Amino acid sequence: MTQRAILCPRCRRLVGSDEKVCSWCGTSRSAAWWKLIHWTREGVEGDWLIKTLISINILYFAISLLVSLNTGGVSGLLSPGQNSLLVLGATGTYPIDRFGRYWTLLSANYLHSGILHLIFNIMALRQLAPQVISEFGANRMLTIYTLGGITGYVVSYLAGVAFTIGASAAVCSLIGALLYYGKSRGGSYGSSVYRETGGWVISLFVFGLILPGINNWGHGGGLVGGVILGALLGYNERRRENSFDLSLSLICGLITIGVLGWTLISLFIHT
Repeated sequence: MTQRAILCPRCRRLVGSDEKVCSWCGTSRSAAWWKLIHWTREGVEGDWLIKTLISINILYFAISLLVSLNTGGVSGLLSPGQNSLLVLGATGTYPIDRFGRYWTLLSANYLHSGILHLIFNIMALRQLAPQVISEFGANRMLTIYTLGGITGYVVSYLAGVAFTIGASAAVCSLIGALLYYGKSRGGSYGSSVYRETGGWVISLFVFGLILPGINNWGHGGGLVGGVILGALLGYNERRRENSFDLSLSLICGLITIGVLGWTLISLFIHT
């Protein structure tokens, strides 16, 4: 029986009747369900991932404010107290060396010191993430965001920063990945991406000089981590995402859920 043309179960583009795999993304027309968990039409565009990351950041900021109400109150501009941030997973030499909380290298990426801090990082994430997903794919974007953020805070820890939080390190890893992409791809488009992303680097440098309390070590570490991860993982024009990329992103996602879930469990245990 002759097979008919269908929409690809992954990217939702047309797969011809004579094709066994999608010519756009390489997915088999009969791909197993577990390979397609995240591949709805919205998922391919990565919008689901961006919304999820933004939602988690907002949720944990709200939780940090609620915890602060029970541990000394909330200061101006909706700024949670340091005690609540410490309990929820702030990182640095103090939480790690004194309490052995190495997992905070990940959890700190989802905490913020105030509403302006949160808004700035969300705006940066909302602007940078779609382009990273476009060039690297949703799976690699999540891996870069997660591991790049951890790298930034490892560098920050090694530099002796005592107490730090924020999604900036992870956001900077997206900048680093785009810098690598633009430089590696070359041509008019690559050069355009490189120049545009370079503007972010200049802005970060200026903010780091002007504003107090900026963790430049975390920013720089995240930036370098993004460049390295972009080079190691590759981008769509060099190779398509495969099962390795899916597996790595699932591991990053599960570890993130586990760590953030543990912070909430610890919160209830100690209250």
